[in-house]
Amino acid sequence: MMRLSPADRGQRCALFALGTALLAGCAMPDRAAYSPAGTYEGPPVAIGQGQARTFVVLDERGQANTLGIRLSEAALSGLPADGEREYPLSLPEEAAGTGYDHVTVDWNPHGHIPPGIYDKPHFDFHFYVIDKEQRNAITVEGEDLERARKAPEPAHMPAGYVLPPGTEVPRMGAHAVDPGSDEFQDKPFTQTFIYGFYDGRIVFVEPMMTLEFLASRPAVSTPVKQPEVHDPAFAYPTGYGVRYDAASAEYEIRLEGLVRH
Repeated sequence: MMRLSPADRGQRCALFALGTALLAGCAMPDRAAYSPAGTYEGPPVAIGQGQARTFVVLDERGQANTLGIRLSEAALSGLPADGEREYPLSLPEEAAGTGYDHVTVDWNPHGHIPPGIYDKPHFDFHFYVIDKEQRNAITVEGEDLERARKAPEPAHMPAGYVLPPGTEVPRMGAHAVDPGSDEFQDKPFTQTFIYGFYDGRIVFVEPMMTLEFLASRPAVSTPVKQPEVHDPAFAYPTGYGVRYDAASAEYEIRLEGLVRH
């Protein structure tokens, strides 16, 4: 049997340890990079007399196809009667591949502009692709107002959408709307989909739904209009929807058919 010197034994042990570590790294991939198929949830946050939490659905390849919010039916009761409220929600780590950073549920007891359109009690469900620090830097004052008003290149604007003046909001940016939506066609506002812009790029996507519409326990899915050129930084929903689950007494507000281009 060949005898190894202490130096040789030390070198061989070091190589063995390195090889074991590398194999372990291959066998145990980063959970944020790959997760098994299934549904994963973020932590709950109290809203009204209920709560909300985010969720993501991964397919068999570990890719996200649905991102959303689960809102308990009790959350529709006990809401503030005055003053807008923002409820920030964290995403599960399995949603990292979507490019979304965090979500907020914004309650508007008296709605907001434009009058006669969005002035009903409703929720804004913001899915942000920028982080909180970047959001806080949006002041829409002075030079920042011009950044908020900056329109994207035409190919990056979703088909049929426009960016009206006066829709700039601190910590959000400007809101692009679809003039072809029902609420602009002499039909009551129940739900709609908005793209948020800042400095010429999309910073959030936003389903909006009235309190009355949610209370009707709907089950609908609506296509989302796309731009000609997509930002590769996040996954675009090809549809959005809401459905009520009687068994759990909660709503799912969903970004559906996520595609990262």
